[in-house]
Amino acid sequence: MSDQIKHECGIALIRLLKPLSYYKDKYGDLHYGLNKMYLLMEKQHNRGQDGAGLATIKFDTKPGKAYFDRERSVDKQAIKDIFDKVFKNFANLSDVEKERLNDVDYVKNNYPFMGELLLGHLRYGTHGGNDMSNCHPRIRSNNWKTRTLIVAGNFNMTNVDELFDRLVSLGQFPREMSDTMTVLEKIGHFLDAENQRLFRKYKASGLPNSDITPLIENELNVKDVLVNAADDFDGGYAMAGIIGHGDAFVMRDPNGIRPAFFYKDDEVVVVASERPAIQTAFNVHRNRIQELKPGHAIIIKKDGSVGEVECVKPLERKACSFERIYFSRGSDFEIYQERKNLGKLLVPTILNAVQQDLEHTVFSYIPNTAEIAFLGMTEEVQKQHIQQKLDAFKNGDIASIEALNKQLSFMPRIEKIAIKDVKLRTFITEDNSRNDLVNHVYDVTYGIVQNHKDTLVVLDDSIVRGTTLKESILTMLDRLQPKKIIIVSSAPQIRYPDCYGIDMSKMGSFVAFQAAVRLWKKRDEQFLPTLFNRVKEELQKPVAEMQNLIKEVYAPFTEDEISAEIANIVKPNHIFSDVQVIYQTIDNLHKACPNNLGDWYFTGDYPTPGGNRVTLKAFVNYMEGKNVRAY
Repeated sequence: MSDQIKHECGIALIRLLKPLSYYKDKYGDLHYGLNKMYLLMEKQHNRGQDGAGLATIKFDTKPGKAYFDRERSVDKQAIKDIFDKVFKNFANLSDVEKERLNDVDYVKNNYPFMGELLLGHLRYGTHGGNDMSNCHPRIRSNNWKTRTLIVAGNFNMTNVDELFDRLVSLGQFPREMSDTMTVLEKIGHFLDAENQRLFRKYKASGLPNSDITPLIENELNVKDVLVNAADDFDGGYAMAGIIGHGDAFVMRDPNGIRPAFFYKDDEVVVVASERPAIQTAFNVHRNRIQELKPGHAIIIKKDGSVGEVECVKPLERKACSFERIYFSRGSDFEIYQERKNLGKLLVPTILNAVQQDLEHTVFSYIPNTAEIAFLGMTEEVQKQHIQQKLDAFKNGDIASIEALNKQLSFMPRIEKIAIKDVKLRTFITEDNSRNDLVNHVYDVTYGIVQNHKDTLVVLDDSIVRGTTLKESILTMLDRLQPKKIIIVSSAPQIRYPDCYGIDMSKMGSFVAFQAAVRLWKKRDEQFLPTLFNRVKEELQKPVAEMQNLIKEVYAPFTEDEISAEIANIVKPNHIFSDVQVIYQTIDNLHKACPNNLGDWYFTGDYPTPGGNRVTLKAFVNYMEGKNVRAY
């Protein structure tokens, strides 16, 4: 995206189903689990720029020995920083210690992170500072292993206030009001209750406490814990947890908003946010990797048994379409095809915009993440051009050999126009100087565009705020002196806040909203104040009854009208080229990504009741001049 936005975190869980000695004997790798976790996390690095964390649990340790370890980092290279610290324990060993590394039991009992259960997290913060306390995994520690809970997740809850109040009503005194801590304490409460149920059951039979502990480990009903905890969650989530004695789970929201995939064989169980990460780290075919069902949890018991169980009644599938457009790695087979289709479906609109004049049109893209959609777009442009040649032959429009040669030899002009100079860093903080430096982060390819004759069509993943277009990209492209610049977004217009994981929560930041506001001011200056009063009244209703009144902001205007106003907003005053902005349509988005219909940021159709409340509050914040998120 030319407008960089933060988005979903990444999770990775590995359960080794064999003793540690098995992996050393078979693979010659004492650190098999750690090395695989490093790969899983690095292959999802796109899901975390603000920090990372790792936790492990050792099975069957003796009292007095640490049974879990955790390391977190907010370093710029957080994953590397974590694993450097982990493996530092094995550096500079004496000859005696090196020899003892052959004794796997000794290593397990005397070195940290040598556990059978590993949980990794990549943080892309949507709220809060980038300090260590905001990094997952988060721990709820207890001297009873079966009460110790470690959680990491990719989630945002829209009803944190209500969840917090519920904890208080249960008698708890939460230390902070955040969705992470609230979820941890909510699950922890019902984990305590399950422990207490089992303890009372066996205490009544006269067993001593030391005999009851292993019975609780065997019989702990993780499903019931999750069913009770998630009963009033409103949000998008893929949350992973490991319990001190060795049980583990990953639970997904009932709409399937946040992604989760798993793989199992007789050696490992693996769960991750992205399928290609598992494919690469474990060298398995995509057909062997399953998607965790919405509303379900995969539960891995300490004894190695694995089950996928329903914890929350599944609702209409609304998997995040931004995953397909931008967030997930394009190396996934399905995502690759969907992104190509997003590009292809834009072509008829683009050809109309250039008046079918391919001879004077240059196609390119920015940034690099738009490349796959660009491949689809150019394939379709070429296909359409071939069809034009065939139609010319059929219609007898070829009047001479010269005209025939011209038709056969011409190909659409597909070029690499913008090249990012990775050496430049925008370290200057003063706005004017910074904008000037940003203008030079990309080099442009000179001599390809015919001055004042050619139209330059540039494909982007999406246009969210429009600030980067206005402050740097259009200025940069204008250096080539095209007649016209057409910026094409493979995503539709972003009109509404996200509240399920993406950092898009302030209404006034969206250039589509800014465009609609400008159009209303030309039409009726009283509309927004009147709507403001109605929205405040709407917010007094129960959450389940709230309607998304913000749809009325866009209702009178066509997509083309809003796009035209966006072009007016993002065009800098000093450039000479005409500017047009083209967005993907909602219908084409659904055609390209038919199984991932989560589109609330485009349509305002939120999958949970809390979404309507968030967008109403975001509008109120905008009208009141509050620069805060709405949840």
